[in-house]
Amino acid sequence: MPSPFLLPVLALAVCMVGAAEFMLAPMLAPLASAFNTSAAHASGLVSAYALSYAAAAPLMGWLSDRAGRRKVLLAAMLLFAADSTALTLVPTLQAAMALRILGGLAAAATIPTVFALIADRIEPAKQAGAMGGVMLGMTAGIAAGPAVAGLLTEAWGWRAPFLVISVSCLAAFAAGRRVIPRDLPRACATEDLTSNKKAGAGIFRLLLAKGAWNGSAVAGYVFAGEVLRMRYGLELGAVGIAVSVFGLGLGIGNMLAGHASRRYWREENTLVMATIVVAASMTLFLTAAMGLPAALGCLLTWGAALGIAAPASTAILAQRAGAHKGKVLAVSESVNNVAVLMLLPVAASASATYGVTPAAALLGGICLTGAIVSATVRHRQF
Repeated sequence: MPSPFLLPVLALAVCMVGAAEFMLAPMLAPLASAFNTSAAHASGLVSAYALSYAAAAPLMGWLSDRAGRRKVLLAAMLLFAADSTALTLVPTLQAAMALRILGGLAAAATIPTVFALIADRIEPAKQAGAMGGVMLGMTAGIAAGPAVAGLLTEAWGWRAPFLVISVSCLAAFAAGRRVIPRDLPRACATEDLTSNKKAGAGIFRLLLAKGAWNGSAVAGYVFAGEVLRMRYGLELGAVGIAVSVFGLGLGIGNMLAGHASRRYWREENTLVMATIVVAASMTLFLTAAMGLPAALGCLLTWGAALGIAAPASTAILAQRAGAHKGKVLAVSESVNNVAVLMLLPVAASASATYGVTPAAALLGGICLTGAIVSATVRHRQF
């Protein structure tokens, strides 16, 4: 039996990843001033982290399958702490960007390893719930990271948020040494995923499907604030509060993931239903003329359905990947990031040329296509 503190420690680890990725939003001006550059150039710190994360994830997932989850995760926490501390000491933007690349490597090692570890140690019937609980930590980091970073920067300067990340990662490392179990024997680690053509093809389709529904949902969310501002005449502060309803829904969905899987018997059923709801609520929010309360209800539903779909999908991929779950989950992270990077400019161009409604219809159609593809990959194929 794993320690009862295992999941909270893993949630803290992924919370730091989520916070580190999004906390720079309110800090670009102070960072630009510190490095004698413009805010546009300072935003390269975000790109360096994200691109490093996406590119390195498959390698890090493979490493966790080979070297062991415990070693990789503890090393990632130490690297994250060292990187965050060092970033407060460097004199130039170029050096800071190089360190953010190392931070991206640590993040790429953390996320797939955490969920592969859960799949290794938690019985299948409880995996979606466990993954949803840990994803709640990431959701909290993404939602609260910018606000906390802004307050810390205002009070103590731009270095303070990075130092908080460093201390938190050291705490996760210290706790992880005590509660993360030793790695299981790699009895089936030499199994070749490609030797089972049906398994490999099914996983490939699930990865593409997840890229479609997750990428379109995140890309659509980027337009949510502008839709609220233009449709209801909200000020920037009110838009920020309204958009946070999505994050609230995401957290609710994470907490309900386990219950949804038990109610609908299998993660596959939960995934299909949740992605259909994502497509419907997103398209309705972006296209339909409705009152503000109804729009916020759609935004909440959109977030909650996505919060249920993500852990269900992760549990399915982990169960079907066998000994290669670290690699498969890492590839899933890369596919998600690439999908968002591809869909954002396409949707933005469609919105600028044809309006929000056609762009929303495009994203909704891609999301629904992902749901349909997920539904066609049946468990009996494996």
